Amino acid sequence: MPEEQGTVQQPSSGLPQGLILLWAFLLVVWLVINSSVAPPIVAVGALVSLVVAWIFVRRGDVWRIRVTPATVVHFIAYTGVFFVELVKANISMLGYVYSPRIDIRPGIVKVRMPLKSPIGRLALANSIALTPGSLVMDIRGDALFIHWLDVKSTDPEEATRMIIGPFEKHLEAVFG
Repeated sequence: MPEEQGTVQQPSSGLPQGLILLWAFLLVVWLVINSSVAPPIVAVGALVSLVVAWIFVRRGDVWRIRVTPATVVHFIAYTGVFFVELVKANISMLGYVYSPRIDIRPGIVKVRMPLKSPIGRLALANSIALTPGSLVMDIRGDALFIHWLDVKSTDPEEATRMIIGPFEKHLEAVFG
């Protein structure tokens, strides 16, 4: 019988890759929070993480992420870029805090949101919000409205390049 066009066929391997990815992530978070790798803690963490991951994966398509060697490489690169940007933002904040005269121009800028997947958008918004000096205030369509502690440009394209530029390439490769 011919398949209908437009239907998505599930992989025959059983578990979606997103389930394994989310389970591993939640388990690592559990172990970090508990600061222990004692067998009972690992066992409870593995079970709780699996149940939570199963619930999230079953309730929507957000965690259906295709894991390939290229996406793993880009995710590792994104993690490195995020830490570099985090250090740069913290050093910048140190300059503001210890400066005898604070010379800043706070404001809200509109930047372009290049990512389409909900999890990619979440990762980008969190990356921006976690770096000191910027905070995502709103998402409307393909635009992010960001409160920027020291506005360096009000041009949306230039602001997009400055704020989102470091993260865009790698997040697009991982999440689409």
